[in-house]
Amino acid sequence: MDNKSGQRLKLGVTGGIGSGKTTICRVFTVIGIPVFSADDEARLIQDIDIEVIQKINEVAGRDLYTSGKLDRPGLARIIFNNRDLLEKVNSLIHPKVFENYRKWESEQDAPYTVMEAAILFESGAYRLVDKILTVVTPMEERIERLIKGNKLTREQVLERVNNQIDDESRIRQSDYLVFNSENDMIIPAILGVHKEMLNLYKKAI
Repeated sequence: MDNKSGQRLKLGVTGGIGSGKTTICRVFTVIGIPVFSADDEARLIQDIDIEVIQKINEVAGRDLYTSGKLDRPGLARIIFNNRDLLEKVNSLIHPKVFENYRKWESEQDAPYTVMEAAILFESGAYRLVDKILTVVTPMEERIERLIKGNKLTREQVLERVNNQIDDESRIRQSDYLVFNSENDMIIPAILGVHKEMLNLYKKAI
């Protein structure tokens, strides 16, 4: 899906929960590439958008905002074992995230930009980008990171994993892979992707 319009290219960065997408995207930021976090944007929308707040409470069947912000663990308990409710909540959030992304992207001044999204494929966000990078990390490492860093139980981690597509599906649909296990050298891999994105941009202009 190469850009022939002479405009900025868009790189989507995804990977399973706990794969280290944010770490990879920090490197892009350091080398001067703007990064839009779809996940951070979704969290912000859930906390401040009145329409979304009302509809999340309707889906949940109770007030999840008694503290002034969304009770995320409470919502997770409701939706992660109920695919219909999960899809309802996602259908509230995704269109608003996409709208905000388009506005943000139009204001950037770089050869290409990055959209970081945990569910790039599942949400349809892959349609908004030109190239896709998937971060690949062994499942046990991902589980260990999340248990340590997010204070989740193994069961809670697996619930979240089961609501995302598997690595094989991501890999098949991706243009680039960055392996992010303990012994992998991520900087050279990212710089390689960066170089290729710049070359593609130069060919497109």
